[in-house]
Amino acid sequence: MAARSLARQVGVAPACRALGVSRSTFYRRARPAPGQRQPRPTPARALSQIERKRVEATLASPRFVDRSPGEVVATLLDEGRYLCSERTMYRILEANHPVKDRRNQRVHPQYAKPELVATVPNQVWSWDITRLLGPQTWNYYYLYVLLDLYSRYAVGWMVADRENSALAQRLIEETCLKHGVKPDVLTLHSDRGAPMTSQGTAQLLARLGVNRSLGRPRVSDDNPYSEAQFKTLKYHPDFPGRFPGQDAATDYCRSFFPWYNTEHRHAGIAMLTPETVHYGRAHAVIEKRQRTLRAAWERHPERFGGGVPVHPTLPQAVWINKPDTETAETTQ
Repeated sequence: MAARSLARQVGVAPACRALGVSRSTFYRRARPAPGQRQPRPTPARALSQIERKRVEATLASPRFVDRSPGEVVATLLDEGRYLCSERTMYRILEANHPVKDRRNQRVHPQYAKPELVATVPNQVWSWDITRLLGPQTWNYYYLYVLLDLYSRYAVGWMVADRENSALAQRLIEETCLKHGVKPDVLTLHSDRGAPMTSQGTAQLLARLGVNRSLGRPRVSDDNPYSEAQFKTLKYHPDFPGRFPGQDAATDYCRSFFPWYNTEHRHAGIAMLTPETVHYGRAHAVIEKRQRTLRAAWERHPERFGGGVPVHPTLPQAVWINKPDTETAETTQ
């Protein structure tokens, strides 16, 4: 290469300028091809093959097979012997065997993602427990809430001084009787808290003919409707933050849940109240609202650039973890 010959006489930069060659191209062409590169020379301090075999045999011996290289080095030093450094032992192990934790490791089970759909009330309920702050630090009251997935109607609730599976079972059974739940119709969804996964709760649901669904550990999106309902509770303007006693917490919930069920307009159900949807009055209310919107359009059509305004419809189905359409078609 002419640039390389000229560079030996005048330097790389002047040679590249004279011949119109960029320095990056000069250096790139000067490097040998990957297949032509010379093997890396063995450092003078490297262990010989005999020494490496001795280190391998020492690490694999019954005495040191369960010891870390650091322990091996320290033990040999106590005996007046030195084979190599701890890091060199790790390199030898890596070159011959995978280096990994040799202790028995707990294997966490693979939890399936729950996929639930509700198309009518009393088909899927979700439930959860949240803490309400008491008068002092580390003093709590526990609010249990059963929520209908389709209508967002709070079908049952209870305030207690502890989180307990027996209390949860009593609430679940009384709520099912109150709403006339029939066997093999309702699915009850929750996270994996102790009251939810207890044997007593499982036996109760089996006796009532209620299917149990559990979310994945540490995945809040698997129970989003209960979490959203608790946020509505705690962000309400009248929520006090702390309660002086359990009776005060119960009194507050006695006023909150009637408001939530009968007055709170929910964005997820076409700005209707949970009670309206739960008891089948949604379509009548939507038709009335639509007539009002049409009357407003007839009075002032110029104010509605898109024509007659259309009221949002009630969702036909409410999902927890709706399956992806493309994935579902691929697996079929």
